[in-house]
Amino acid sequence: MKRNPVKSAVVSVLAVLAASIGPVQAQETRWQPFVSVTPVYEGKADMDRGGDFSVWSTFVRGGVAGDLGGGNRAGVTLNYDYSNYSFSNPAAFGGVAPWGIVQRYGMAVPLSFALRDGWSLGVIPSVDWFKENGASASDSLAWGGIVSATKRFADGNRIGLGVGVYDRIDKTSALPFLIVDWRFNDRWRLTNPLAAGPTGPAGLELDYRLNSDWELGVGAAFRATRFRLSKTGPVPNGVGVDRGLPVFLRATRGLGAQSQLHLYAGVVAAGELRVENSSGYLLQKTDYDPAPFVAATFVGRF
Repeated sequence: MKRNPVKSAVVSVLAVLAASIGPVQAQETRWQPFVSVTPVYEGKADMDRGGDFSVWSTFVRGGVAGDLGGGNRAGVTLNYDYSNYSFSNPAAFGGVAPWGIVQRYGMAVPLSFALRDGWSLGVIPSVDWFKENGASASDSLAWGGIVSATKRFADGNRIGLGVGVYDRIDKTSALPFLIVDWRFNDRWRLTNPLAAGPTGPAGLELDYRLNSDWELGVGAAFRATRFRLSKTGPVPNGVGVDRGLPVFLRATRGLGAQSQLHLYAGVVAAGELRVENSSGYLLQKTDYDPAPFVAATFVGRF
């Protein structure tokens, strides 16, 4: 049986983790809407078996989060991704583009409960659909959730562990992950990458604060997407996979107390594309060369 790829649902649901885990001040009682928009361009990458491809994407997140009192929090996050793949002479896939436009939409309900001695418990159930245009929505469902435990220390630093378990496109997977938000001093900080950004938060990032307005970061993450293919494509009702390791530089500019603009440049290393049939068995795959990417993420709270 072939190896089980990490589900992109795990990465996407982590998008609400930073806002939903950990106790907050009791006086923050109002519900706060938020939104983020991330356009991404991944430049041309040569595939090992011939041909190349590029991707234009947009990721949108929106919802509301609030304090329930006693350090407990809850929220709702709506997710939408749009990725337009452009293939040129893809020899690994018989000279035919394996897929075109891929979309993802769904929601998550982050819950966080304060425990004793700085500990908190996070639970994030979610449901999403990952599909190429023309695929059946009923065959594109991903559902599951994340459970995590986080320790917050007196100096505000946090560290924790969690596990995400998901059933998506006829397969079930479990992924353990590390939660970290650790300030070494007023300028240096080790944390997970921005959840709403182009890489997703499944990695580590070292940040340096220049001043009250600007922050720089360098990091790496793992990102994967797994989606149902069109009913009328070269592999009807099959499964497509795109995964790799984004390595990036980030510059962030504060836009007042409630908004930020994050600018990214980097490469996607160790990239791989896969096509499976409708039963989940591997048909075709190819590695691709490091792919340059640029992105911008606007985050606003209201």
